[in-house]
Amino acid sequence: MKITLINPNTSRAMTAKIAVAAREVAGPDIEIDAVCPVDGPDAIESHVDEAFAAVAVIDLIEDDQRRGGSDAYVIACFGDPGLDAARELVDVPVVGIAEAAMHVAAISGRSFGVVTTLTRTLGRARDLVARYGMGEACVSLAGTGIPVLDLEDTSSESFERIAELCHAAVDAEADVIVLGCAGMADLCRTLGVRVGVPVVDGVGAAVGIAAGMVRMGVGTSKRDEYATPPRRAALVGSI
Repeated sequence: MKITLINPNTSRAMTAKIAVAAREVAGPDIEIDAVCPVDGPDAIESHVDEAFAAVAVIDLIEDDQRRGGSDAYVIACFGDPGLDAARELVDVPVVGIAEAAMHVAAISGRSFGVVTTLTRTLGRARDLVARYGMGEACVSLAGTGIPVLDLEDTSSESFERIAELCHAAVDAEADVIVLGCAGMADLCRTLGVRVGVPVVDGVGAAVGIAAGMVRMGVGTSKRDEYATPPRRAALVGSI
């Protein structure tokens, strides 16, 4: 089984870091192909960045399809950029890390709190909580103020800030913590020990769900909304 892991920013260091987290979950029978765009923002920290990220997701999936395709795709950015568009392009599973993390957290406990990067991204996180039907389960959302690229090498100062907000989420009655950035993937186990509740990394959650869907033979429905876009189908047919 091959799962393509898409980091929509251009940071190769973060892509490599995310790939390690994915492979820890994947198992020996799953190939993880971690990719990122050559051009675009080096971090997804605004709506403008997210627009570029969505285009990168589409381009990378189409490039992979031209080379034979994958059994599933994971979008490794907590804004889940380009998720709906990606599902239009393929009939295999496409999983966003925010959606996956929230669903796993809702199974792990009755409530969860999200700890993410910059506070300016909290609006997008609230949008996704509502979209995924997690309004009752999500009891807190907090931004650390740590830029995405600073998570490539998590210092003790950054870790302590993240841990502080995880504790605050538990105090707000969160049974589970969701880490709101792929760059935090390597902190799960240490934070779990520190705060005493399960900590969910979206990369691991998404890889696990994607692999499970492939084994179950469940892909992306091509009925109506996620059917191949008519203009895209015509364009592909003309090449």
